Amino acid sequence: MPRIARLAIIALICALIGVSFGLYVTTRTLRAVQEAGVFGYASDGSGRAAESAGVEGTTRGSTPVAYSETGQSRRNAIVSAAERAGPATVSITVVKRQVVRRGGLPGALQEDEFFERFFRGYFPERSYERQYESYGSGVIIDRDGYLLTNDHVVHNAAAVRVMLTDGREFDGRVLGGDPLFDLAVVKIDGDDLPVARLGDSDDLMIGEWAVAVGNPFGQLLNDRQPTVTAGVVSAVHRDIQAGGQGEGVYKDMIQTDAAINPGNSGGPLVNSRGEVIGINTFIFSSSGGSIGIGFAIPVNIAKQIINELIEFGRIRDAWVGIQVQDLTAAVAQGLGIERVGGVLASFVEPESPAARAGIRGGDVIVGVNGDPVGNVRRARRAIFGARVGDVVTLTILRKGERKDFDVKLEEVPR
Repeated sequence: MPRIARLAIIALICALIGVSFGLYVTTRTLRAVQEAGVFGYASDGSGRAAESAGVEGTTRGSTPVAYSETGQSRRNAIVSAAERAGPATVSITVVKRQVVRRGGLPGALQEDEFFERFFRGYFPERSYERQYESYGSGVIIDRDGYLLTNDHVVHNAAAVRVMLTDGREFDGRVLGGDPLFDLAVVKIDGDDLPVARLGDSDDLMIGEWAVAVGNPFGQLLNDRQPTVTAGVVSAVHRDIQAGGQGEGVYKDMIQTDAAINPGNSGGPLVNSRGEVIGINTFIFSSSGGSIGIGFAIPVNIAKQIINELIEFGRIRDAWVGIQVQDLTAAVAQGLGIERVGGVLASFVEPESPAARAGIRGGDVIVGVNGDPVGNVRRARRAIFGARVGDVVTLTILRKGERKDFDVKLEEVPR
């Protein structure tokens, strides 16, 4: 027999021996594992699985271990909070109308400066109306069917459709909204509605759990269950300029690193007890996705304006009755007063709340509700959010003396 053939036979015999040994070891190992109960059952010595009523896993000579205890250990505060707030979190589909205007020049000629300059008048502008859908979230706050969401979710809505986690769908009516506060109230008509419990946003601790709940794509994905993201309360009392300009400001916002993803606007931010502490509103992001800087409107602010939106359909504009300007060095010198900072009451409207409180033209406002103000911008931010019926305390400097005046705000005369 050739030498190569002999080597091949020897190699084949060694391979067969190895396979036989491997099967032997594997069989012994499986038997040992079975007897140890690693796979959730144990042998009774005859190769049959030992049975234990209501118990998924046992080991020989030991107390049965119920695997349900593992599931119990996974139940934490976040799970409980999501279970409490989830049913009351709804998906909102909004149909909006938009007027689209296009230049009259056809095609690529719109980009040509020559044609745009000389021939634009020969091609009239075209416009048409289109409908499109947008999505957001909301939270039911009353068994009568009132739900809270952001104003930007339902603003200029032609139709509103609300889907609950139990599959029910309702037509919604926007009872009122305010773009300044970015809050709106929507009404649905239904029985046995789940209701979220409102918490106290003035009693928040930095670092406590914050759970953002939203249900933006219930109809789009044919999935009724809300989404849940968890984080902490990163900061409170954040004042953020809306759009970076103008006088609008989001005041006393709650900052959280819980992801507030697109479509979660209007959904609740809840604490570890499942109580609503805020309404998810916007994020800081350069990409459009969450980077851990999200903001929610405190629920205590929402509580104060819910009834106003339901009763009046809007937030009534509060009236103070003072025209103010920055007290610059030039203005102070011209009036013969010492420059102290603050703002000058250049004119007080007759029969206004300020006039009835005793404030006069020429007074210098140096504080609002105990907070110092150095210019008009800070004064307006300090009074922002005050509503009809609120009392605002203005600290006035008059002839070198400071005095506090309580001004009860009224609705702006129409």
